[in-house]
Amino acid sequence: MFSLRRYGILGINARNLDYLFPSNPRRLYRFADSKLETKKIAQAIGVAVPETYGVIAFQNEVRNLSNITKEHKSFVVKPAQGSGGDGIVVIKDVTDAGYRKANGSILKPEDLHYHIHNILSGMFSLSGQTDKAIIEYAVQFDPVFDEIAYQGVPDIRVIVYRGVPAMAMLRLPTRASDGKANLHRGGVGVGIDLSTGITLAGIQKNRYIEKHPETGHLLRDRQIPHWQTILEMAAKLGDKTAFGYLGVDIVLDREKGPLLLEINARPGLSIQIANQEGLIPRLEAIDCTFPKLSGIQDKIAFAQETFAV
Repeated sequence: MFSLRRYGILGINARNLDYLFPSNPRRLYRFADSKLETKKIAQAIGVAVPETYGVIAFQNEVRNLSNITKEHKSFVVKPAQGSGGDGIVVIKDVTDAGYRKANGSILKPEDLHYHIHNILSGMFSLSGQTDKAIIEYAVQFDPVFDEIAYQGVPDIRVIVYRGVPAMAMLRLPTRASDGKANLHRGGVGVGIDLSTGITLAGIQKNRYIEKHPETGHLLRDRQIPHWQTILEMAAKLGDKTAFGYLGVDIVLDREKGPLLLEINARPGLSIQIANQEGLIPRLEAIDCTFPKLSGIQDKIAFAQETFAV
């Protein structure tokens, strides 16, 4: 019988029982589940985040949106406790006709207000409880991704275990994913060599691909800019917080460089498919060597040397 463990593949039950439950105390989940709490933690330890323009917490504050955004032509509206990209609206421009979205369509002010009311009601929150709407800087993605992204903003997911980067992938938006870098929606996942920051093969809907489905450009052998900084940000979040097993999502802005998008206390497992390698051998190697690793740079150096492709 086929055994995931025999091939080093970490399944969801093993992830939960062997890594999440022992490594991530339940009391910490609120820091990952709330993007506002995550931002506070990141800023406290010197990890860059997109600027927050304002927070709408109550229904009667929705009418303040124009005041919050009056100095900004582009911005993002997102639920503080959303997941998987649900409820996020990216506004690229403010026109007389309304708000222009990333796909070019126009959203009337009353429609955007209605969407924010839905956010506050908890429509997109993990728990279904009332939520807050964050209005923040819209990332201008790095031109290195021009050939392999469709409309939305690509991001980089790094799995960090005991403060050591264990595996990474680039997530790319597609037409199927509605411009969101979410694999469950049809986005593309691309493995990354931890040692160099160079991309490997791509995957979409559990099928390996060599080219982006919309742009037709090759996914492999692309150098991710600021790679050492990305690893340092991820390792710092793993090292300076009490999370033992963490997914760190980072975006690359053309002017501001790497910015933390969010952290995930229950990161998915498709990163293994994108890298064509299981997580278990890497996690076990970290466990074996961890007592000898003294600081963040030591942990990064170990990861780059040991997990090089």
